[in-house]
Amino acid sequence: MKKNLQNLLLVTLLTLGVTSHSQNRYLDEVFSSVQITDSVMYAQNVSIEPMLIGLGPALMPIYCDIYEPVGDTLTERPVIILAHTGSFLPPVANGQATGSIKDSSIVEQCKRWAKKGYVAVAMTNRLGWNPTSTDQNVRTSTLLQASYRAIQDAKAMVRYMRMTEDNGNPYGIDPNKIVLGGQGTGAYISLGYATLDDESKLYLPKFIDQSNPQIPIPYVVPVYMGNFDGTDMTYAPMLDSNGIPMVDTSSGIVIPVVDSSSPLNIPNNPTYSNDINLAFNMGGALADISWLEAGDIPIVSFHCEKDEYAPIDTGDVIVPTTGDFVVEVMGSRTVQHYSNQYGNNDVFINAGFTDAITNQANINNSGYEGLYVFKTPPPSTTPNAYGELEEEQGSPWDWWDNTTYGLLAEAVNGIAGVTSPGYFEANAILDNPDMSAAKGKTYIDTIQSYLNPRIYIALNLGNALSEYNVIDYSTSVYPNPSNNFISINNSNFIIDNINLYSVSGKLVKSQKVNSMQTNLNVTDLESGIYFLNIYSNNSIIKRKIVVK
Repeated sequence: MKKNLQNLLLVTLLTLGVTSHSQNRYLDEVFSSVQITDSVMYAQNVSIEPMLIGLGPALMPIYCDIYEPVGDTLTERPVIILAHTGSFLPPVANGQATGSIKDSSIVEQCKRWAKKGYVAVAMTNRLGWNPTSTDQNVRTSTLLQASYRAIQDAKAMVRYMRMTEDNGNPYGIDPNKIVLGGQGTGAYISLGYATLDDESKLYLPKFIDQSNPQIPIPYVVPVYMGNFDGTDMTYAPMLDSNGIPMVDTSSGIVIPVVDSSSPLNIPNNPTYSNDINLAFNMGGALADISWLEAGDIPIVSFHCEKDEYAPIDTGDVIVPTTGDFVVEVMGSRTVQHYSNQYGNNDVFINAGFTDAITNQANINNSGYEGLYVFKTPPPSTTPNAYGELEEEQGSPWDWWDNTTYGLLAEAVNGIAGVTSPGYFEANAILDNPDMSAAKGKTYIDTIQSYLNPRIYIALNLGNALSEYNVIDYSTSVYPNPSNNFISINNSNFIIDNINLYSVSGKLVKSQKVNSMQTNLNVTDLESGIYFLNIYSNNSIIKRKIVVK
């Protein structure tokens, strides 16, 4: 009878999302379920995406999905916004199986943050550029313009969330605690957002078409595309017979002539602030390191060391399908070097993280706080059935239904010149050959274990971090559930001791260890949920266990 009553209590606690003493909101998953509000229109603006199918630019809605914890009673919750990958092109058209807010890794991360007590937002942005042009200036200009529009959209996203707080606060947000991050292309957006704060940064020589030295043309012209916040109304230029933007010099100054019937940027909630507290990037890069300055917000970066399409240091962005040069960029290691040098990441340095995940990061990050470098296995040297070689991995946290993607790609692109079905499936996994949900979630485990405590610090969410160190995924606890013995193994460090707590926070077992492996006898415990603290290498490794 006692066990039945205890189990009933456990079910009630978990259903209500009540935390135990050993769990910390924003660091642990304290809620069991998530509510998702799909397809929320946060802005509308002029998109060139219709040009991909031969149409002209058009006013289009821009959407997001909003994730909230079920059973939460707080009405002021921090916000994490996540931008997806996709090369500024729709899925399939981008040659990838990913590229939307429904990507598996996007959904997984947003759910995890919501279960920790955040409001998580998966955002789309305007798409479209010309990667297949034979003119490098066209490739570079259209990509930079796509990135610029996406940064404007991200700022509109932040302003929208603040607007909702003023209008009944339906999502229960704290407008003073907002984080922006991105994966792949979305990471370019988050880094640009964090650093682009001056129009002059758009006029570096690398951002100007100098094919005609007498008429250098910037790739991005704010007077047409809107300011970097996207808060002004702008229009397309009037072109002369040679396709050159017309100007009026009659007043003694140069005034662009615009076509007032063709808007290019429409402001969305322009009176609200764009400020955010932290940016993070997963496999992205910065257009130019000069954009990064002292006083910018803290940045956290994750990067595969040999990513071919987003260099970890300084390198070239190329068109994946053709190998054509687009623009030189600066990757995560360079970004974190300067973020540390300028003191922007002092909030993390001063926190003095000593957990196992930080220690692992420090082995490969050249001493740059806020950087986690993934060293992925080298690609196979054996060609696939279509004669193509594997590529270095750049986004091992992604996964997808490869068969469905292949069928869709064949329907959209055909299989011209390909005699066997399965070409697109085989091509999709060239840079993620062992792609799977299990693999992707393992990488997300590491990403969130490193990132979440830094979000906690940057947003000043409380004091719980002094009692918390992130999970070390080199530690295994099995079998779980168990009614006998539970084995605890750490492949990296000696376990000093272990403590086991009930859901009420009562210490029920304590055991000194001094080895890398131990067994915990649970035969004398009531059935139910317990929380295990493993003390190792000056860190606390936390696991939830179930006694049958």
